[in-house]
Amino acid sequence: MATITAQDVNKLRQITGAGMMDCKKALTEADGNIDEAIEFLRKQGQKVSEKRADRETTEGAVVVKVSADSKTGYAIALGCETDFVAKNAEFVTLANEIADVVVANNLGSAEATLAANFKDGRSISDNLVDYIGKIGEKIEILKVVKVESASVVSYSHSNNKLGVLVGLSATGAEEAGKDVAMQIAAMNPIALNKEAVDAVTIERELAIGRELALAEGKPEAIVDKIAQGKLTKYFKDNTLLEQDFVKDGSKTVAQMLESVQKGLTVTSFERVAIG
Repeated sequence: MATITAQDVNKLRQITGAGMMDCKKALTEADGNIDEAIEFLRKQGQKVSEKRADRETTEGAVVVKVSADSKTGYAIALGCETDFVAKNAEFVTLANEIADVVVANNLGSAEATLAANFKDGRSISDNLVDYIGKIGEKIEILKVVKVESASVVSYSHSNNKLGVLVGLSATGAEEAGKDVAMQIAAMNPIALNKEAVDAVTIERELAIGRELALAEGKPEAIVDKIAQGKLTKYFKDNTLLEQDFVKDGSKTVAQMLESVQKGLTVTSFERVAIG
């Protein structure tokens, strides 16, 4: 039986980031062999990951980043089980490091991100399994999105639970883009404009409008007209470009952008939130 020294434990800890007692146990099981101890820790991580596979990840951190040329924006949501882990500096660092890989490889989905190589040359998926084994809590990539446009502006809420990407049709309007991003964060629009609202949602809202009109005793002859009016109000409240601009309710978001720069509009946006 090999003698396990504090120096051995510290070396393994530096390599894996695992706790001191976990490193000591791994070295003991591996009879002092560092490589076998690393493998032991990875297998332990896999066991923990399998045991916690059905757990819900309702906490976590959202990271948003924009490419150097400001033409592409990325957002990643890394989920965990508890707020304690979500606020841990190491967890936030992990989310940022994964986001760096997303940017460097121009990724736009969770699946592609999990398969990408991390800083140690192994996949991000394998690294997450190691991390799960270390903290004993389920960690997963909940979402990865990408926005491409002439100019992309990002906004991140201070609690790391919410991030927004806004694609603008032209450059030179970053301040207006930031205002729009903050509006998206606060108002959570369902689509860019009424044309982008899916048919299922439209039919649902029309049906609700008809039911309400009938419940109010309106004549059947005007029920459809009333429903259309309610649908128009729904579009105004819930689609970004038709919403009233929060900072100036006399203008819609579309009108505000046009006043900043002729022809300026939002081409697309993404709002990524935890919980």
